[in-house]
Formats: sequence, structure tokens, C-alpha cells
Amino acid sequence: MSSELIERIGGREAVEAVIDHFYAAVAEDAPLRALYPQDLGPSCEKLKLFFEQWLGGEARYSARYGHPRLRRRHFPFVIAEHHAESWLGHMRAALTAQGLDAADFDEVWGRLEPLARHMVNAHEDVPREPLPDDALLT
Repeated sequence: MSSELIERIGGREAVEAVIDHFYAAVAEDAPLRALYPQDLGPSCEKLKLFFEQWLGGEARYSARYGHPRLRRRHFPFVIAEHHAESWLGHMRAALTAQGLDAADFDEVWGRLEPLARHMVNAHEDVPREPLPDDALLT
């Protein structure tokens, strides 16, 4: 992704709006909501930091939590294909609501969709213990 993408889509403020929209939908989606802790606030804040960095912004996620290692960080949650589909549906709606330029949407979506599908682990023998947030800080 180009480093200018975050600026083209509206910067940190746009990322926060997308993630807030996304989490409002997650809160109403019982099967997907079941994967999250009772308090969605910390997960929402983490995703905001990750998305900002992933879209070419400041590396605030890595500074706070270390290397993203997304797949490993998601091992404690049994994620099935239907969870990934729901997640992607809510994220598509959140990105669409932000009114991204078609080319910018395609650039984000082209990398986001395979990333979300990579989190599916329901039928895999993976370590299910949580990875501490500071485990990868150097």
C-alpha cells in the first residue's frame, strides 16, 4: 500500500470513523460478537491503531504492542469461515459509509479481504493461549 493512502482516505480521523462504524455493527452481530471480550473498547482502540499503521500512518500499534503477528494473536479465538464473512461484510459497509474513492477502496479491499480470510483457524490445531500484548516488544 502506498504511504499516501492514509492521507487520501482522510487520515487518522477517517480510520477512527471506519472502525467505530465497524464495531457498532459487530456489537449487533451475535455470532461475531461472541468472539470478542465483553468490553469492545480495547479491541476497537487496537484495531484503530493497527489500521492506521496498516494504511501507511504512524506505527503506533507496533510501538505499543510489538509486531502485529495478526494470525498468531487471533489463535485464541476459534474463527470459522462464517466469522470471516461477517467481519468482511461489516468492514465493507464501514469503508463504504466513509465514501472512499473507488480506487482507494479497491486498494484497501484487495489486501484486506485475503488478510481476513487468513485469520480463519477453526479446523486447525493451533495454540489457543493468548499472546501477551508486550510479548513481541523489542
